[in-house]
Amino acid sequence: MLLSRYEWVIAKRYLLPGKGEGFIFLVASISLVAVMLGVAALIVVMSVMNGFRADLFDKIVGLNGHAVIQGYGGRLPDWRDLLEDARNTEGVVSASPLIEQPLLTTFNGRVEAILVRGMLVPDILENDTLDGKTVAGDLGRLEPGAGRVGIGSRLAVTLGAQVGSRITVINPQGRSTPFGTVPREISYEVAAIFEVGVYDYDKAFVIMPMEDAQTLMLLGDQIGMIEIKTNDADNVSEIIAPLYPKIDGRAQMVDWKSMNASLFETLQVERVVMFVILSIIILVAVFNILSSLIMLVRAKTRDIAILRTMGASRASLTRIFVTVGTSIGALGIAAGILLGLIAIYFRQNVINFVQTITGQNLWDPSIRFLTELPARTDPMEVFGIAMLAFLFSFLATLYPAYKAASTDPVQVLRYE
Repeated sequence: MLLSRYEWVIAKRYLLPGKGEGFIFLVASISLVAVMLGVAALIVVMSVMNGFRADLFDKIVGLNGHAVIQGYGGRLPDWRDLLEDARNTEGVVSASPLIEQPLLTTFNGRVEAILVRGMLVPDILENDTLDGKTVAGDLGRLEPGAGRVGIGSRLAVTLGAQVGSRITVINPQGRSTPFGTVPREISYEVAAIFEVGVYDYDKAFVIMPMEDAQTLMLLGDQIGMIEIKTNDADNVSEIIAPLYPKIDGRAQMVDWKSMNASLFETLQVERVVMFVILSIIILVAVFNILSSLIMLVRAKTRDIAILRTMGASRASLTRIFVTVGTSIGALGIAAGILLGLIAIYFRQNVINFVQTITGQNLWDPSIRFLTELPARTDPMEVFGIAMLAFLFSFLATLYPAYKAASTDPVQVLRYE
């Protein structure tokens, strides 16, 4: 909306408090602050929701792949031809043999449930989720037959184990004897402690070379599943479709959407609900702009009448008051974006400060899955939030601008 020079002068004059207009200025300032807080809250919440989903996706899919071919009964014989077929499928980036089994471990009298994962050593070292997540020891020390494993950081704390400790892994399906089945117990040295940032993984995962896992679980040359990663996680169903005829009757195949459907659908619903609720907060904030403009129009009725007698058109007055209102909204939006980005940058410090003041644990990893509050800001989403707030601000100016433009100078100045 283009304003003439005199319209700009009047609009800027109305943005500043005049004599006896302190209350109107206070209401306008509250409007600005309300818009700022609403925009900042929406940006922070949406960024945290995006970060939560992205972090969970990266770590869960990073360890479990985009899809898995799982053998019936947890055993996949003659798996090498399936592995080759998967690797030759268009769109598949990698396919790796995998063994995964819930077992028990004991150390110094403490017993914990664990999830043993057997992987080829090159796959362990090249796994993006494990890369750089070692907090003690070295995953490079894992070698077939060496009797070494890597364990999650929370599991290490629970057991009281450190690098160099020897934990015992118990497989209930041991060897048969005349007196019944004797559980299989094998001692392993802790070669590394890692922390991927997902509580459920860090408290249970024990990673070992695949050959050692086959020995522990008496699988011989069999494996449990084949992990598949594709170049497009969103279209994983279409990419792995050619593999279904090849595994028919031998195994089942599920993708990440099926494995984690309830979790990601819940996050998506929460994201939409939070966006709607916080958008209502912005809507409430712009009502303050509406009320401050109505008071300004009433206070400036005589000035408006004089402008009309001097030749100001109705459209000119409409532009002036729309500019005043949208300027307040725009300043609030700009301040809100800045405040939101600052809050996102220092989010963990803020949580730690509040925890210190209240004495409450606001981010319990056992409940939140992740060990730290994540955030991922989408520039297009920030732009959309800004445009939404600006639209609300613009709509709030229309009625006061219409009332100002409808002022009858004859009626106002009759008794002057």
